[in-house]
Amino acid sequence: MAVSYSLHFLDIIVILLYLCCVLLIGFYASFKKKEAKDLFLAGRNLRWPTIGFSIFGTNVSPSMMVSASAIAYTTGMAAVNFDWYAWVFLFLLAMVFIPHYLNMKITTMPEFLEKRFSKKCRNFLSIYVLFTTLILWLGGALYSGGVLLNQLTGWPILYCFIILMAISASFTITGGLLAVALTDNFNAILMIIGSFVLFLIAFSKIGGINNVINSVPSTHWHLFRPADDPSLPWHAIILGYPILGIWFWCTDQTIVQRVLGAKDIKNGQYGTIFMGFLKIISAIIFFVPGIMAVKLFPNIQNPDTVYMTLVTNLLPVGMIGLIIAILLAALVSTIDGALNSFSTVFTFDVYKAFINPKVDEKRLRFFGQLFTFLSSILGILVALFMSSLGKDMFNLLQSIIAFFAPPMSSVFLIGVLWKRATSKAAYFTLIFGSIVSLTIGYCQITNFPNSNFWPHYMLLSFYLFVFLSFVMIIVSLLTKEDTNKNPLPSLKETYLKGESYKTVWILWGVLASIMIALYIIFNVVL
Repeated sequence: MAVSYSLHFLDIIVILLYLCCVLLIGFYASFKKKEAKDLFLAGRNLRWPTIGFSIFGTNVSPSMMVSASAIAYTTGMAAVNFDWYAWVFLFLLAMVFIPHYLNMKITTMPEFLEKRFSKKCRNFLSIYVLFTTLILWLGGALYSGGVLLNQLTGWPILYCFIILMAISASFTITGGLLAVALTDNFNAILMIIGSFVLFLIAFSKIGGINNVINSVPSTHWHLFRPADDPSLPWHAIILGYPILGIWFWCTDQTIVQRVLGAKDIKNGQYGTIFMGFLKIISAIIFFVPGIMAVKLFPNIQNPDTVYMTLVTNLLPVGMIGLIIAILLAALVSTIDGALNSFSTVFTFDVYKAFINPKVDEKRLRFFGQLFTFLSSILGILVALFMSSLGKDMFNLLQSIIAFFAPPMSSVFLIGVLWKRATSKAAYFTLIFGSIVSLTIGYCQITNFPNSNFWPHYMLLSFYLFVFLSFVMIIVSLLTKEDTNKNPLPSLKETYLKGESYKTVWILWGVLASIMIALYIIFNVVL
């Protein structure tokens, strides 16, 4: 079934209203703050609801909304692990990484590696973060958003990329992280409401919970699929997703930057917990409609069109405009965060570190805005390249993460948990691990020498992580750390400096109980 729909006048009005609202919010923040620190970290004054909604808005890109329905249509609930399994690594971010990040008052992830290890580690990670942000966040999100706009309008894909990037970059250049965070909050709420409406309409069309459950094979509701499943085998998820999760949730600049702008440690932790609860909702409103589409539209040939098939066939005029606005919201929330993160790293870790260490606040802000503009152009070029690869969105983007993650996850996790890890070991692991991981990743993604040669990309990610962790430990034991370097304080020492964290632990206990119950329901009961 092809997606074809001519926008009604009412749809256009709704879309224009959305654009006016988001631009007004963005430009309001743009004129509110003027200093460089406000451009990059919102004055370190973000509170937990803003942090949670902002992370949610950035994470829920158009690629997720489209690919969630697509993968749910073909394989069922197994892909929900990418949302529900994430709470473990959000916990790791909140309780292990956030205390270190905020106590050290860092601005970027490369800066953390310099304080923990060495300047050379910072320099390498600066390039790595710029590369991953450009490929994954800018190129990946713009690619998926452009595909959607192309499906709806028939406009050339390049025009779609340019229009969407122009909207996203407009207020990000002037407003920085505060504009990003405020618009993300608006967009996240809009995404939740609109997607829930689509879920309810699809649910009513099928006719009740029993019809929904029985409309597909029971295996479609299981979170774990057999080990020989070619798409999402259970052991690949259990072993491989943690590697993706550590890098994505705990060390990726685009996600972590919201936490770096937190008012204090507790606001950072509460915001992360809030995001964990939002993940429960997102699985229902983004994945389950794809499963219901199996019953409603059983003959869809291209899974990437499942989401828009639901939208254009189930929703009335006006509501379709709202969904398109939501897709724009998802894109804007992802792209603006990526642009701000790219600009922050380039400004602090490249321009200020190498070109002009004595730059004043005014020029620092100017160059941050300039680099935001330049990164938007690079994002368009990357999206054009990705549109030529011919892979489905979900597995393409997840496999890219899988091969970026192992060296970063190894260095950050061991660096935080083990004081004995040395800067020489970290630097060697970053260089050697990246060469090995990205080379294997390129071969796996391009099916060289053939598609049957490689195991599942998440298993490959796990094997690479284990190997690189072993390498880092061995090299650390064989080398000595600089005795003049201040060691990273232990978590116990870090927590002793703060207030009581009893409520934080209680909330994590509640979230853990809910997630365990959901896994039991979907793997045993259904």
